[in-house]
Amino acid sequence: MITTHGRLIPVFLALGLIVLAASCRSSWQAGRLKLYDLADRRTVAAERAISALDDARLVLVGEHHTDGAHHDAQLLVIRSLHAAGILISIGLEMFPKDQQQALDRWVAGEVAEADFERIYLANWSFPWHFYRQIFLYARHHEIPMIGLNVSRSITRQVAREGFASLSDEQRGELEGVACDVTPQYRDFIRRAFGAHGHGRMEFTHFCEAQLVWDTAMAINALNHLNQHPQRTLVLLAGSGHVRKMGIPAQVRSRSSLPVTVLLPYTPGIFEPGLLTVDDADYLILPRNP
Repeated sequence: MITTHGRLIPVFLALGLIVLAASCRSSWQAGRLKLYDLADRRTVAAERAISALDDARLVLVGEHHTDGAHHDAQLLVIRSLHAAGILISIGLEMFPKDQQQALDRWVAGEVAEADFERIYLANWSFPWHFYRQIFLYARHHEIPMIGLNVSRSITRQVAREGFASLSDEQRGELEGVACDVTPQYRDFIRRAFGAHGHGRMEFTHFCEAQLVWDTAMAINALNHLNQHPQRTLVLLAGSGHVRKMGIPAQVRSRSSLPVTVLLPYTPGIFEPGLLTVDDADYLILPRNP
């Protein structure tokens, strides 16, 4: 999370380099889903990739927010699951739960793209074109899109004053959010905190704000899946939230529902030798990584 023109925005992935080449983009856009299994340390052939995900009810797919190749990889996962006949919904970090009506109207075709883009930009600080094809695909195929986050006002307040400053109404289903995480995740959050100027903001409050996002997205994802037991939720979020120490840890503390974590192959960042099963289950491979 960083502050831009007085607004707090997520930046877990601003720590990484945004380096995927255009050739990698085109191979994801035109390719079939191919995965690298971090447990077995082997590539899963394209014709078997869907079966590797078939048991999951929650499939988390990470991103660097401004890396178009990562969004191409996310769309490839969505398109592949949908084409295989799996009933999916798409969970979104970039929309809070209280904007669900706007998402429903978009999927139903009740709002023009230009009008929806303004709604999108009121909720998320990264340009529409990075996410446009995902939203258009969902609209064309009538795939539900689900807002999973909390409002920005809550995030700002927690980052500045701590979770304890929230009223009971603001907390909603959130309970006892604290910076109680693994040493690895705490170090990760500390690097994000140190990479940007935050005035007099305390690290503990900054950490709590990140945990608010992880927790809210986990709770709202589980609520959706409990209400729609026939569906698989494909959750799109920054890779810092998606990695197993983030949202998945919050899901595991509340449910035994099967979860699979995917990260898009990125040279020097998300590579087989740089990640383990403590981070994710699979890397999404372009045709020629």
